[in-house]
Amino acid sequence: MGELFVGGTDTSSSTIQWIMAEIINSPNTLRKLRKEIDSVVGRTRMIQETDLPKLPFLEAVFKEGLRLHGPSPLLIRKFQEGYKIRGGFYIPENTTLVVNAYAIMRDPNFWEDPDEFKPERFMGDLKPEEEARREQALRYIPFGIGRRACTGEKLSGIFVRTVIGVMVQCFDWEIKGDKVNMEEAGGRIFLGMAHPLECTPSPRALNHPLPSHLISSSST
Repeated sequence: MGELFVGGTDTSSSTIQWIMAEIINSPNTLRKLRKEIDSVVGRTRMIQETDLPKLPFLEAVFKEGLRLHGPSPLLIRKFQEGYKIRGGFYIPENTTLVVNAYAIMRDPNFWEDPDEFKPERFMGDLKPEEEARREQALRYIPFGIGRRACTGEKLSGIFVRTVIGVMVQCFDWEIKGDKVNMEEAGGRIFLGMAHPLECTPSPRALNHPLPSHLISSSST
């Protein structure tokens, strides 16, 4: 239970840091995302979970962030019985299989400019049936795939997208220097930032008051 709790909270907070870092490093993405939120949600209230289905670019930003910075870069499975896979290879019972999801989601054979943050790759040019086929082909697997996929996928998607939406809608963000350092931390089960994101928020001019708990801290 401890592993489930720590894993679920740590991966969500880490994902939010990575995605916000990518957004801050990409002013065009920030402007486009903010424009979508303002046009759908307006400037008189804060974004809510019910708004998420009408914000496709926010979902694309979320998916691209997970493609580049999936919280679990390695997926570990154990064969309960012997199995023969494609190509004639036989895997004995009790064999431990480690899938490098990080490498798969950055494979240049599957992704154009794989190391670049391009949320547009998940927009309208990708039809739902093609997206399903891509996941089945093991090209996009931040939550794993099949019966052993992460059961928290839907919940984390709602939570992370809502948090990112609020942070983009309600604040401008300043950092020291021109770019956020995107170096990855080593020696951890979950993929984190070597230098945790440090930035200073300033409230945007909106037509609704920000809750006090959102403006009580000067930095995060």
